[in-house]
Amino acid sequence: MSSRQSAGSVFSAAFVRTADGWNGAEIDLGAAEIADDLGDAVQEHLGLSGDELALLCVEVEDEWFAIVRYEGDREPRTFLSDAQAGLTDGLGELFTELAGVAPDKETPDLGVRPAGDFELLSDLGLSPEELVELSMEEGALPADTLSVIADRLAFADELDRLR
Repeated sequence: MSSRQSAGSVFSAAFVRTADGWNGAEIDLGAAEIADDLGDAVQEHLGLSGDELALLCVEVEDEWFAIVRYEGDREPRTFLSDAQAGLTDGLGELFTELAGVAPDKETPDLGVRPAGDFELLSDLGLSPEELVELSMEEGALPADTLSVIADRLAFADELDRLR
């Protein structure tokens, strides 16, 4: 099976919450073939060993972004800024799968529709309403939106360091 490449430029990084704040690492998702490969990459790059809280943040050019929350043995929780990301993007297919949504192939021009778990960051200080509002902000690029989210969750310095 071949890896699922993205049509655009991809930036992906994972962040683990520690007693001292957040630590991050850039993650190469180029070899990801199935959704489980994403979690394996996060675990490997961050050296996770238990119940740590980790966030995978992915942005694909000015198209879409995704956030996946990993916490111990729990199922990953995923937010995707555009449910249609899987229609034209191999990496987007993995994230739509993780988010539990199927892109609407009948009407691909529906516009931006966030999907997945809107509450995955609520206990960290970002409400579902704020997450949806940020992801749908007119003219905002995925990188800008992830920067705002990182700032709100206190890992903006780590995100900036990795970019």
